[in-house]
Amino acid sequence: MFFLASFSFFIFVFYATNNFFFLLIFSNGFAQIGSWNILNFKIKNNKSWNYLLESQIRSLLFYNHFHYYEYKAFINKRFSQQLITSLGIGKYQTYQEGGNFVKPLKSNEIRISPQIITLQDFSNIQLEHRYRMELRFTQNGYRNRFRYRLGLKYIFAKLPFSLHLSSEIFLGTHAPYFERNRSSFLCQFKLSKMLSLQYGYLHQLDYRINDETGKNFMVFSLMLDFF
Repeated sequence: MFFLASFSFFIFVFYATNNFFFLLIFSNGFAQIGSWNILNFKIKNNKSWNYLLESQIRSLLFYNHFHYYEYKAFINKRFSQQLITSLGIGKYQTYQEGGNFVKPLKSNEIRISPQIITLQDFSNIQLEHRYRMELRFTQNGYRNRFRYRLGLKYIFAKLPFSLHLSSEIFLGTHAPYFERNRSSFLCQFKLSKMLSLQYGYLHQLDYRINDETGKNFMVFSLMLDFF
């Protein structure tokens, strides 16, 4: 809870200093947009192994009606420049709509997530294919889910700046099998060897809502790399 409180305070400071900028961009474009906030810590042990700690907190309105948070850890093994395997575990909680962390909980689960990532490089463009299986232990029992994400990264030569496009599908094991599609457009700024920021937009289309709601989100991500 201390980690979540610290993260929430960080988000409040960020929101206070950037509120006018974001509202100017989005107030005329969306009737309702939420916030999707990510804090990443990556620890690189060597060229083959690294560890990822991540926390997310989301709201259905712009930094209001917070309804979801998660925290998770991944261990990643890089076999080559084109192949990475991972194993993660995390806690995911969804609250009721209509306010900030409204109880009772709508969803409360623990997930174990094995995944495979393959990469393809074409000059300044990198294609990512991520295949993830989710072993979900929920208040309604155990279930599986499968996710596939196609990502495209464009790196600007000699600039600490890159563009990221992605689209991800969520497939369940019970009808309706096609649960969700999630697409995003993000801009990443590498401020230093250790610190990166991402801004962008994410759209989520649900066919079977059971663990998280909302359609349009403004994304802010802070990433810290430790060597």
